[in-house]
Amino acid sequence: MCNSSSISHFLLLPLADTRQLQLLHFCLFLGISLAALLGNGLIISTVACSHHLHTPMFFFLLNLALTDLGCICTTVPKAMHNSLWDTRNISYSGCVILLFLFLFFISTEFSLLTIICYDRYVSICKPLHYRTLLGSRACAHMAAAAWASGFLNALLHTGNTFSLPLCHGNALGQFFCELPQILKLTCSNSYLRELGLIAVSVCLSFSCFVFIVFTYVQIFRAVLRIPSEQGRHKAFSTCLPHLAVVSLFLSTGTFANLKPLSISSPSLDLAVSVLYSVVPPVLNPLIYSLRNQELKAAVWTLMTGCFQEH
Repeated sequence: MCNSSSISHFLLLPLADTRQLQLLHFCLFLGISLAALLGNGLIISTVACSHHLHTPMFFFLLNLALTDLGCICTTVPKAMHNSLWDTRNISYSGCVILLFLFLFFISTEFSLLTIICYDRYVSICKPLHYRTLLGSRACAHMAAAAWASGFLNALLHTGNTFSLPLCHGNALGQFFCELPQILKLTCSNSYLRELGLIAVSVCLSFSCFVFIVFTYVQIFRAVLRIPSEQGRHKAFSTCLPHLAVVSLFLSTGTFANLKPLSISSPSLDLAVSVLYSVVPPVLNPLIYSLRNQELKAAVWTLMTGCFQEH
């Protein structure tokens, strides 16, 4: 038995027992990090440098790329460090900061995905009102609300979680400081308050998901009325991947936080956490941005311009 005041560090989940597998995991995480950094970095630099991309859609995509970079830079570097140096330790304060940043970026990302859905609804279903509904001030307010809500959500959950007494050691069954894994270490019944907060957050997230689904029903109804088959294909190819990633993101995140302890296992917890914390930052640049012809042309122009300068 121990309490939180006596814990100076936590032990993260070792991803492998042999040195060869540890180095393999390091290489895999390195490749994932580089792919996420390259894709999201290209989006951020291209949108920032190309004045003709200063539109609501690309403004929200730039914010989404920032949250993706934040997610990948919060969870993966520590896992790479532990795999490379064959260690499991993370300091108590380091775990607090990691959990806060992860919750901050992951909450903000889901808010931005909801806003991007609204942006597409307005552009397809109400194109004549696009500039009115999504003016520069409205876009700035929506982005600020997304970041502020992510900050408050992270502050609330982190502060409440680490105020609970810890009675079950300091070993976490995850490669980063994840909320459900920390709650497993709390004393019996003391975590019910945090579970209530998680349930509220899940309900809010589900409400956003219902809004997204309802919005896409309206979008698909409008798309089916487009006379051009090419236009319908373009609209569906843009919207369906967005809906698929949002569904994956929400379902795996909800499952990770609310699954019964009876079906919990290290391999299942690891797979689910990777699906909602590591996969989206890598796939989002491909799904939301780099499939866009206008953005691809701007990326190519930016890259060729840099090469010509050198």
